Amino acid sequence: MHCKIALKTVLLGFILVFSFNSTFGQESDTTKSISEKKESFLNHTSKGFILKSEDGKYEMQIAARLQLRFALPDDQDPITFADFRNQDQRVFKINRARLKVGGHAYQPWIKYYFEYELSQSLLLDYRVMIEKWPWLNFKAGQWKVEFTRERFISSGDQQLVDRSLLNRKFTVDRQQGVEVYGNLNGGGIANFNYWAAILTGMGRGARQNDDSKMMYFGRFQWNFLGREVPFSGSDLKISQKPAAIIAIAAVSNTSPYTRFSTSGGGNLSGYEGTNDGQYTVKQYQIESAFNYRGFSWSSEFHRKSIYDNFDEIETNLGGYYLTAGYLAHQALDFWPEPLEIAFRYAVVNPDLDISSNKQREAAVAFNWFFAGHKNKLTTELTRFTFEDKELPQDNELRFRLQLDISF
Repeated sequence: MHCKIALKTVLLGFILVFSFNSTFGQESDTTKSISEKKESFLNHTSKGFILKSEDGKYEMQIAARLQLRFALPDDQDPITFADFRNQDQRVFKINRARLKVGGHAYQPWIKYYFEYELSQSLLLDYRVMIEKWPWLNFKAGQWKVEFTRERFISSGDQQLVDRSLLNRKFTVDRQQGVEVYGNLNGGGIANFNYWAAILTGMGRGARQNDDSKMMYFGRFQWNFLGREVPFSGSDLKISQKPAAIIAIAAVSNTSPYTRFSTSGGGNLSGYEGTNDGQYTVKQYQIESAFNYRGFSWSSEFHRKSIYDNFDEIETNLGGYYLTAGYLAHQALDFWPEPLEIAFRYAVVNPDLDISSNKQREAAVAFNWFFAGHKNKLTTELTRFTFEDKELPQDNELRFRLQLDISF
């Protein structure tokens, strides 16, 4: 019900802005020349269709994105050994169909954003941001927490078809709450970003907490070359100056859940309890990223502790991934300019006390950019390997092809 109300609100806002612009334009036409009257209030940029008032105080950006995917033998990452035996399908689907509405109201620094998943009728994001000063900004609503680069980057701006094995076990995903963040730029090496938030810790769509304990999140990022690496895959701008970051982020939360996704709160395999406040989860990650002359790099190193407050059992998880991409026409004359090659290697250990149990992923992908990340074709080949001391080693080879288009 709240999704339908939110969508109606977005549409109502569209109508109001349209009416505002129409009325404003009619009142001002008496003093304008004929050439000025020809200027349209509706434009299109990389952010989508733009409607705005003449005084610049109101602006609405409306965009849509479709993601079409083919995969075999299956699209989902294997989670258990049984998945290797049961996956033998051919998948073609609309993986994502998003409507995005953003902009500002009253002042250019009072911003808002909504994102709606049309195929599943899910209200994903709704937030208001106060961004008047670079060093001190505020946010309230529901959004993807900036805990990990891989998850925070939009699925349309990634280098591979989807996120790595780590995403299921370590992402914090979307949460509701308040946040303070900003950029502290002292010049050169003294360039830092920070984020600090208090959240409900119940995942997307949850309207209330299960107890009095909140989720606490913090991230500190050092832009040690004086420039930030944007939350986007690839170096499509062919950076003439290198940009690099090192970041550390941490989260603590007590709730019925041990994992989060677009669907909301859930549990990892082996955690069947759903009692209020059953699991205390503490996790941190160390991250790096680098862009220079068509080459891009990113990595994350994770540790996560799950304590069952009912059974008094603690489990520690770990993992890491490395991703690199290159627009090879920078070095090879025969290489097509729109073509990027990308690699990823990821390792997850679901229980650090059993070091021999590991899940591995090795992937290679090619991106053909028709219009940057707004319109691209990605092909990917991935090999999964699972090891368990009680079971024989098993593996799977997966192929995926994806078209991503925004307008």
